[in-house]
Amino acid sequence: MSVFKTLKHVAILIAVDATSNVELLYHYLTGSGFLVLEANSGKQVFQLLKIVKPDIILLDVKLPDISGFETCSRLKANETTKNIPVIFITGQTNTVDKVHGFALGAVDYITKPIQSEEVLARLKTHLTIQSLQHTLEQQNLQLQEEIAEREKLIKELDAFAHTVAHNLKDPLGVTVNYAQFMLNYRDQMSVIDQDQYAERIIRNGQKMGTIIDELLLLASVRTEKIELDPLDMAPIVAEVQSRVAYMVEEYKAQIIVPSDWPLAAGYGPWVEEVWANYISNAIKYGGQPPRVELGATPKQNNMIEFWVRDNGPGLTLEAQSQLFLPFRRLDPTKTAGHGLGLSIVQRIVHRLGGTVAVESDLDSGNGGSIFSFSLPQATGV
Repeated sequence: MSVFKTLKHVAILIAVDATSNVELLYHYLTGSGFLVLEANSGKQVFQLLKIVKPDIILLDVKLPDISGFETCSRLKANETTKNIPVIFITGQTNTVDKVHGFALGAVDYITKPIQSEEVLARLKTHLTIQSLQHTLEQQNLQLQEEIAEREKLIKELDAFAHTVAHNLKDPLGVTVNYAQFMLNYRDQMSVIDQDQYAERIIRNGQKMGTIIDELLLLASVRTEKIELDPLDMAPIVAEVQSRVAYMVEEYKAQIIVPSDWPLAAGYGPWVEEVWANYISNAIKYGGQPPRVELGATPKQNNMIEFWVRDNGPGLTLEAQSQLFLPFRRLDPTKTAGHGLGLSIVQRIVHRLGGTVAVESDLDSGNGGSIFSFSLPQATGV
């Protein structure tokens, strides 16, 4: 930022004894585009600072009540004023006073009689330094945030790599064993046995494919630029039902879908993954057999809440608080899971401007949980 283009926004406080003649300096700086404030004592300085925060202060060493040195010391001890540059005005040219002023935090000295051109040059210099320092502080803050985000990403990727390797190993091992068995004993196997082994190979391949898809999705959620479009939820849910058809058959699940959906704004491929995670979890962790009900509820804040209700045993409050954390499983003892899906769901929905939630009622004895996500209501359609 260049201070030379923004002088009209720069406020200067001149604090001098009432007997000092700074009228010429006042008009010179005002004519140069500065907003100039005046104070005739240390007390007036602090009164003005309650109202306005100047960009720089010209401070006379000799003030009638509180000395300039003491005023500067108090300014530098105050959290809200300590970063305001202070330039001392003095009739003394001895080195001891200058060293004392610099030790208190002043950035410069101007000696009397005051030369307006010199004051303007020094003001511009220190305002430029202040602007560069502010820019550097902002860049350092941004850099620290980026470093923290990258460290977080590295930790997540390390944990994810370990999790993926572990969870790919099991279905991959099973797939290889089934294929090897079929290769060695296919002549002794009936057609029915061959079909069963082939079906198991396919299902394990689908599990591995899901893990790989989620890895790709995790990367795209972080980096891909998207636009929100009105979503027809019916075909999106239908596609998800097709994807989980093998699970529906395996678990003998029932999925209940409404005939009409409200129109929300989102990004279709990502929203499909949200539904896929919610529905597949509802099937895996539902009752016997699973009953999965889908629905949507318009909210007063121009948001639409989409939800999936299962008939499982329900979740404790502690379990609910852990669900959307990376690499957590709903119930490791009941069924294998790589624990990434719900974490990705949360990231997707947040990128789309919504929130995720879970409800579960253990006290009533009915069990079951409701997983939901909200999206903005589509407008202008």
